[in-house]
Amino acid sequence: MSKFKKKQGNTTPAISTASLPDIVFMLLFFFMVVTKMRDTELMVKVNTPQASELTKLEKKTLVNFIFIGRPIDKYKSKWGTKPRIQLGDKFATTDDIPLFLEKHKVSVAESQRQSIISSLKIDNDVTMGVVGDVKTSLRKAGQLKINYSAKKRDRTK
Repeated sequence: MSKFKKKQGNTTPAISTASLPDIVFMLLFFFMVVTKMRDTELMVKVNTPQASELTKLEKKTLVNFIFIGRPIDKYKSKWGTKPRIQLGDKFATTDDIPLFLEKHKVSVAESQRQSIISSLKIDNDVTMGVVGDVKTSLRKAGQLKINYSAKKRDRTK
């Protein structure tokens, strides 16, 4: 009998896949926690106008969205059918705009605060009186960068 056994060959052992489900569930849990779903529920009807020359906004975190339109059917009984302003998840007046802007400004890094843009998403049927009031309130609050949201015009027409 020999003292030393002869090696069977230079084969590598199989990779254990026992921890694979743990890794998959950790990744799944991570993405569930980190992913941010849509944070505002649209409470007004917004059918934006069409335009031919559009520019896409690059950093959505620097954009304040202000929706102007008539309340959807769910809110008509409480808020009526006149055009309303929606800031975040609630209806507001023009007096609420400066506080809304300030809350957003605090959440943005100080070096990027000059780049904040207010994007107005306005329904086609809204009169310019409400829009003018919103623009005046934005101007008084020091928000001079304003963007009007629109859909891309269909070229087939």
